[in-house]
Amino acid sequence: MNYIAKLYQRWHDFLHNEELKEKIYTIVFESDTPKGKLFDIVLIGSIILSVLLVILESMHIFPHSAYIVLRVLEYLLTLFFTIEYLARIYCLKQPRTYVLSFFGIVDLLATLPVYLSFFLHGSHYLLVIRAFRLIRIFRIFKLFQFINEGNLLLRSLWISAPKIFIFFFFVLILVTSMGTVMYMIEGTNPDSGFNNIPNSIYWAIVTMTTVGYGDITPATPLGRFFSAVIMLIGYTIIAVPTGIVSATMVRQHKALEKRRCPRCHRDGHEPEAIYCKYCGAKLKTELGREEKKQSDDMKL
Repeated sequence: MNYIAKLYQRWHDFLHNEELKEKIYTIVFESDTPKGKLFDIVLIGSIILSVLLVILESMHIFPHSAYIVLRVLEYLLTLFFTIEYLARIYCLKQPRTYVLSFFGIVDLLATLPVYLSFFLHGSHYLLVIRAFRLIRIFRIFKLFQFINEGNLLLRSLWISAPKIFIFFFFVLILVTSMGTVMYMIEGTNPDSGFNNIPNSIYWAIVTMTTVGYGDITPATPLGRFFSAVIMLIGYTIIAVPTGIVSATMVRQHKALEKRRCPRCHRDGHEPEAIYCKYCGAKLKTELGREEKKQSDDMKL
C-alpha cells in the first residue's frame, strides 16, 4: 500500500508540474525558440519519412526482410507521434481546445491507423493522413503571407458554401432527370447498359463531368443526340462553382485592403482585428456599410 501511495503521489506531482509543462510547451508549440524550431524540423522530417514508408510498403518490390524493417520504422515513428500528441495535451491548461482544433484532429488521425491495423487489415495505409501535418511548415519558417492567403481562401469557401450547395443540389436534380430520360430512351434495348435508373444516373454524371469512361454508351440516334446535349450542358456549368468562389475571394480581398491602419497606413488586416498587426495601433471600428456587411458575412 505504501508503494502504491508513493506511485500515486509521483503521478500527481507529474500532472501538476507547471515548470515541466512550461518547458514542454515552449518546445512543442513555440517555433521561435531554437529548441522549438529544432523540434518542429525533426517533426516534419519524421512526417515525410512516415509518408514515404507507407508509399514504399505499397509497392511490393522489396524482399520480405525489407518490409519488416519498414514496419518497425513505422511503429517507432508512430510511438514518437503518440508521445508528441500526449505531450501537447499534457502541457496545455485547456487541452480540449487543442483536441477539437484542426491540428488536434489531424494529429490524432495521424496516430490511429497503426493501432487500428491490429484489428483492421490494410488500415495502416491511412497513415498518408500525416501529410496534412506538413501544413505546420508555414508556421515554422514564418511564411505568414501564405497563411493569410490560405485563411482568405478558407473564408471564401465558407461564405460560398450555401451557393455551392444550392448549385450542387440543382446538378443532382439535373443528372437524376437526365438519367431517367436516358433510361426511357435506351432501356428498351436488352443489351444496353441502361437497364435501370441508377445505372442511367451514373452514366449521366460521368457524361456531364466530361469524364466519359465508355463502359455505358447509347446506341440509338436519339440517345446519342441527348448525350451531346448533356456534354454541352456539362461544359457550361462545370465552371460555376469556381466563379462563385473567385468572386467571393475578390470581394474579401477588397474588404481586407480597405482596413488600413491610421498610423502606418498598411492594409491586409482581418475583419475582426482590433489592433494593427504591424505597429499595434488601434484600427478604426467604424466601417462603411459595405464593409460591415462583408464582416457580418464572414462571422456567419
